[in-house]
Amino acid sequence: MTPRYARRTTLAVATAVAAGALLSTGLTTSASAQVPADATTLAAAPTDLTAAARTSLIQQAQTDAAETAQSIGLGAKEKLVVKDVVKDADGTVHTRYERTYAGLPVLGGDLIVHSKAGRTEGVTKAVKAAIKVASLTPKVTPAKAEKQAVGLAKDAGSAASAADQAPRKVIWAGDGTPVLAYETVVGGLQDDGTPNQLHVITDAATGKKLFEYQGIENATGTGKTLYSGSVSLTTTLSGSTYQLYDTSRGGHKTYNLAHKTSGTGSLFTDADNVWGTGAASSSSTDQTAAADAAYGAQETWDFYKATFGRSGIKNNGVGAYSRVHYGNSYVNAFWDDSCFCMTYGDGSGNNHPLTSLDVAGHEMSHGVTSNTAGLNYSGESGGLNEATSDIFGTGVEFYANNASDKGDYLIGEKININGDGTPLRYMDKPSKDGGSADYWSSSVGNKDVHYSSGVANHFFYLLSEGSGAKTINGVSYNSPTYNGAAVTGIGRDKALQIWYKALTTYMTSTTNYKGARTATLSAASALYGSTSTEYKAVAAAWTAVNVS
Repeated sequence: MTPRYARRTTLAVATAVAAGALLSTGLTTSASAQVPADATTLAAAPTDLTAAARTSLIQQAQTDAAETAQSIGLGAKEKLVVKDVVKDADGTVHTRYERTYAGLPVLGGDLIVHSKAGRTEGVTKAVKAAIKVASLTPKVTPAKAEKQAVGLAKDAGSAASAADQAPRKVIWAGDGTPVLAYETVVGGLQDDGTPNQLHVITDAATGKKLFEYQGIENATGTGKTLYSGSVSLTTTLSGSTYQLYDTSRGGHKTYNLAHKTSGTGSLFTDADNVWGTGAASSSSTDQTAAADAAYGAQETWDFYKATFGRSGIKNNGVGAYSRVHYGNSYVNAFWDDSCFCMTYGDGSGNNHPLTSLDVAGHEMSHGVTSNTAGLNYSGESGGLNEATSDIFGTGVEFYANNASDKGDYLIGEKININGDGTPLRYMDKPSKDGGSADYWSSSVGNKDVHYSSGVANHFFYLLSEGSGAKTINGVSYNSPTYNGAAVTGIGRDKALQIWYKALTTYMTSTTNYKGARTATLSAASALYGSTSTEYKAVAAAWTAVNVS
């Protein structure tokens, strides 16, 4: 079966956050957003909050949650739960909430309140409809919902005979009309050995399946890496032994699963602080894959910190950990929210580890999406989820400025999954991979999310570099446009700032391509002004991929 990158993620209180991957193994409701007033250039860029300051903002927002709910017109049965807070340089605060209704989680009920000087300036909601259901008493038993979910998981290869936990009652709002439902999660393994975490939403009145998604998203010592050459790695000396433990980046550790598929594994240690040989090895004690994984985690942390002022995946200063040598000839890699960890397979024959720099950046960025917009992993929002990881994975690769793996707009070009030296995806013209969409159409949400992501990848390339033929770092590109009009890029740095601000302050779990256009225009307006070249370039790039 076709290999995939995957990620496991837990379902947040009010969002059906789903998985993402680099290889493939819908929901298309729109979010409303208000464009903020013009601001001084970059005054709307996020500030680098200390852990204490961020905690204080979150605590204050939770203290004021009831008052906030009332002020924005929520019903008496609705309560807000703070998920995240972003503060801009100009003092604007963007508080991301999840919702409950009569004590039940509202999936697809997430919203963002934009405020300044204590005054609400706008609200972005995942669903416009008022949250209200006729009855909180199910007509369908939990057992029926569980049976449905187990059957669907079996179709994906899981041998699980029961759900991980009893189905829980929720309010499902992801399709625009709130209904009482069950959420059931089934574990086990998929056909290709990837951990299974199938989330199934069942209508509690009719027993109809409303939604499903796979919660697995498929991404100073010396490290002699396979893909990035000789690199510096931050390690820890414990007694006379070095550990692949980076205390300067939130305590990131790299573990060896030794071809097992469960557990944390054993922490990599070494006597001389030189990790790996620079060559692939099928040995379960091989350090080369570990060196690549540690380097990818290091560069991803530094990219987010230097580019956006973000301290780690959750922006709380806490590092994830990495596991290498997962399974036997496992052609995949995944981010798992439940362990807050990154896991890499060794590929075909156990000597083609999926540990390249852009894969690491891609997969860890799924963690960032999960902890911000929580884009549903299905339909157009799923394509945006995947594209976000491609965009930031590309950003990591350019940021690292590594001579052995120069920055490019190709995805997975080093790991050679296709066996012919070609990359997995092309951002300048996504259709070159044989399946991705260059432009939006009404059916794009029906594609696998790795292919529907092409629209946003193409948008980002055009916004960064513009249309037409050019060569960047030795790679030739030739990006077309839907309308035949030329597009002038604004540079990758500005494009990254716009996408990050859109993701963290304007996108919600149900954002589709039309909503992404609104979100990025809001971000460009906040950062550069609504009459700026950057704002006009965002509009032009979306038009060039047929999103209006």
